[in-house]
Amino acid sequence: MIQDISPKIYHNEYRESSPRPADTVLLFRDREVLVKRDAAGNIGFPRLEELGDSCRILSYLFDISGEDYFLGRLTGEAPEGYSFENVKIFRVARPKDRAFAGITGFQLSEWYAKHRFCGRCGGRMERDRRERMLYCPSCGNQVYPTISPAVIIGVIHRGKLLMSKYAGRDYKKFALIAGFNEIGETIEETVHREVMEEVGLKVKNLTYYKSQPWPFTGTLLMGFFCELDGEDETIVLEEDELSEAGWYPPEEVPEDEEKIALTREMMTVFRTGRVNLKREEK
Repeated sequence: MIQDISPKIYHNEYRESSPRPADTVLLFRDREVLVKRDAAGNIGFPRLEELGDSCRILSYLFDISGEDYFLGRLTGEAPEGYSFENVKIFRVARPKDRAFAGITGFQLSEWYAKHRFCGRCGGRMERDRRERMLYCPSCGNQVYPTISPAVIIGVIHRGKLLMSKYAGRDYKKFALIAGFNEIGETIEETVHREVMEEVGLKVKNLTYYKSQPWPFTGTLLMGFFCELDGEDETIVLEEDELSEAGWYPPEEVPEDEEKIALTREMMTVFRTGRVNLKREEK
């Protein structure tokens, strides 16, 4: 998945640090990032020494196996060979450690940009020097990076997987039922509610699979497999959310070409017969 960058190691511990000339700087413009590509198509980010006076450093971000990343703002011309591209490139960009660094930096950049002012009193927020936190000197309000929990759900019945397609989104490939956790409910309750809301079905035997950070939307995804509760497999489609949904045998589940998303990995696990459901004893 997108966070699987071994043998490289991601360190997200915050520290108050000043950039060195050879450190990497991530520069964003709306939903675009400044990158260059080599002859093989691999992406690269500018070093501070390449930017000179054309950059203002905003914050230390993280390091990956000793390579420090900083968030910056471009104040002049971009270095030769660099251009802005949509952050969607990180779905397919290589090497994977730079793709993960880029999209994780984008998530933090969005958080900083959206919390320049206090949501309680309107005062200007300041950065804490000990941890990744913004605080308001006027009223004491503290804000930490926004992480929204959500579930990905692989519903199985009689050897088939429930797959769906979103309505009104750019992403047109098959996906699994998914949704955000709501106030006051457990993650397991989110699974039951989302399946009922989107396809009108009850489920049982929830089995946790694994989790994944998804920086494109600032989400922490948690994957579950489960079974249909009962024999009525009739789908009642929530048309505001989904354009279609149906039951598919393993041979009709598409292969995972990108290998970055929890959804697609779960589909592959089903397609290759590796789902291990924990069934409740009667």
